[in-house]
Amino acid sequence: MKNTALLIVTVLILFMGAAYADSLSAKDILTRVDQNLCPDDRVGISSLVINGARASRTIKSKTWAAGMEKAFTVYLSPPREAGTKMLKLKDQLWTYDPNTDRTILIAGHMLRQSMLGSDISYEDFMQDPELVKLYDATITGDEKIGDRPCYVLSLKAKVEDIAYFSRKLWVDKERFIPLRQELNAKSGGILKTLTVKEVFKVKDRWYPKRMIYKDVSLEGSGTEIIIESIDFNVKIPDSVFNKASLKR
Repeated sequence: MKNTALLIVTVLILFMGAAYADSLSAKDILTRVDQNLCPDDRVGISSLVINGARASRTIKSKTWAAGMEKAFTVYLSPPREAGTKMLKLKDQLWTYDPNTDRTILIAGHMLRQSMLGSDISYEDFMQDPELVKLYDATITGDEKIGDRPCYVLSLKAKVEDIAYFSRKLWVDKERFIPLRQELNAKSGGILKTLTVKEVFKVKDRWYPKRMIYKDVSLEGSGTEIIIESIDFNVKIPDSVFNKASLKR
């Protein structure tokens, strides 16, 4: 009887030890998130549905991106925005307006302005998306978003020049996609929320299909981002990421 009890205790200790060894740290989870959300070269078509206080409008665009530092976007519709272009090169951002034939460098306080009247700022567009580089993370609990079990992570900035001093993430335990984010000021107040409504699998990674960005200071129900299509590991000519592309 004693031998049986000892064997059961030994098995439980070994099982608990193995489970502990297999558990993920907050940094591990954040790294898995970055692996899903920060792919290499890609080409995608997306729609931006801007839900204002009185009306909604949809802007469709195509983006070519090389890693995290280069991106070229051209707006396809509606006619009012068609032909507008944006070029990101590291920490610089230019926009081109075909109606005025002007190229503008977006810098300084202009980065905090709304992009096309949406809940997304130019600063959001420019922010390095690799969270593990920007934040220290701790696991603060487990919760469900809908029927999806999630890790709850608290993130605190480890760099000075950053739009959001802290974040709270609900990360899908199976897919490693943040299904909800709260983006906070240094005071702790919530500035924006980001909610993923739908995900899809592209090759070997999960990726958001439909999400809603909400600036809490603005009226309306937020800005919806819908990924119509996306291809990863696409070879993009260097000539795309050139200021001359803005006026072509």
